[in-house]
Amino acid sequence: MSRQVVRTSKFRHVFGQAAKNDQCYDDIRVSRVTWDSSFCAVNPKFVALIIEASGGGAFLVLPLHKTGRIDKSYPTVCGHTGPVLDIDWCPHNDQVIASGSEDCTVMVWQIPENGLVTSMAEPVVVLEGHSKRVGIITWHPTARNVLLSAGCDNQIIIWNVGTGEAMINLDDMHPDVIYSATWNRNGSLICTSCKDKAIRVIDPRKETVIAEKEKAHDGARPMRAIFLADGNILTTGFSRMSERQLSLWNANNMEEPMTVTEMDTSNGVLLPFYDPDTGVVYLCGKGDSSIRYFEITDQAPYVHFLSTFTTKEPQRGMGYMPKRGLDVNKCEIARFFKLHERKCEPIVMTVPRKSDLFQDDLYPDTSGPDPALEAEDWFDGKNGDPILISLKNGYVQGKNREFKVVKKNILDGKATKNTENSTPANKSASPTPSIKSEAKLEEILKEIKSLKDLVSSQEKRIIKLEDQMSKIAI
Repeated sequence: MSRQVVRTSKFRHVFGQAAKNDQCYDDIRVSRVTWDSSFCAVNPKFVALIIEASGGGAFLVLPLHKTGRIDKSYPTVCGHTGPVLDIDWCPHNDQVIASGSEDCTVMVWQIPENGLVTSMAEPVVVLEGHSKRVGIITWHPTARNVLLSAGCDNQIIIWNVGTGEAMINLDDMHPDVIYSATWNRNGSLICTSCKDKAIRVIDPRKETVIAEKEKAHDGARPMRAIFLADGNILTTGFSRMSERQLSLWNANNMEEPMTVTEMDTSNGVLLPFYDPDTGVVYLCGKGDSSIRYFEITDQAPYVHFLSTFTTKEPQRGMGYMPKRGLDVNKCEIARFFKLHERKCEPIVMTVPRKSDLFQDDLYPDTSGPDPALEAEDWFDGKNGDPILISLKNGYVQGKNREFKVVKKNILDGKATKNTENSTPANKSASPTPSIKSEAKLEEILKEIKSLKDLVSSQEKRIIKLEDQMSKIAI
């Protein structure tokens, strides 16, 4: 009787490839702050990196195509008065990014469509409510303008960014520093890991802990916990012997883990990056020079080691591209942005396939950029699953709307969204696009005028210099 020895999986031969030097972002002074966040956030338009900054905190925002050496005078986002600890792109608007800092504030920024031209010190909104530094920032996956922040004051605040208000304050659930906080797939629950070695599943709107596991990992080093697509929880931590562990838990019964995988003895915190479409989780250790990846299935032993991608240089941080930013024509299933001391290096994970056709088994419909709910609906108790998009024709970028903060309970521009989704006939009838294009035209004309002024001033300067040179020659 033949027995199958090797488990069949389409991800068994996934391989990683680092980008060539001209495709890297060079001469960047990556932040040296001692905090276990990823220091890098990526979306289909921009890569953002936390950098060393004198007299405050700053991060760089680079268009993806701006590879090569980055000039020291390149504009930064520099409104924080203390070092930036965490950054996160809004999943529903590729030009909006939030940052948390040692100055106890959270700031939300609107990046111009083509990237920064001058340094940006004025955020769209400042969210003040934490009494100690803010180390964790994460946007709600399906509701527009809902942002979670966690600080070293051991409290979690959930904000309505559209009005700039703190709507939910969870301040008595964690007795010590919060190491990680993540949403589940539809954003109805959050999962946290804490210095007291406990993993908690929290319903934020009811402000109750619905599941808790004390001593999820015995080691004293920081843990991380994330929700999987099926509602189970994946944690990384350390054993009593300082061995790094990967554990899988059933959120409905957290007495014992479903499985524990022990890896190696190293003191770098393992940052998990999870792809809900393929069920692959990538573990990037801070200070490691490798990325391990595992496939999570619903059959024992649940966690299956796939492979390790190793380089020579250790990583200071790691950015992870959302699925809609990948090159589907090259069977790319993940793209990382690895931070070195002085550069950022893209790493592409690929499934080898001979066919040039679209591989629909690798690319099921994935979370798109449209929110399922408005902030007010979510705070009122509604839930919404992610709105999925197909990647068959390669992801086509939609037009991002201007992000505004208002003092009533709703964001401007809802009408704009409706007009964009309407038929072409309705579009022409609607005045909104023409106002937009007028504003754009005005902006271009201003730019042309400033360029003309610059040229004429340079001409005068050249004439003056030529005049001086002729006098010297005489």
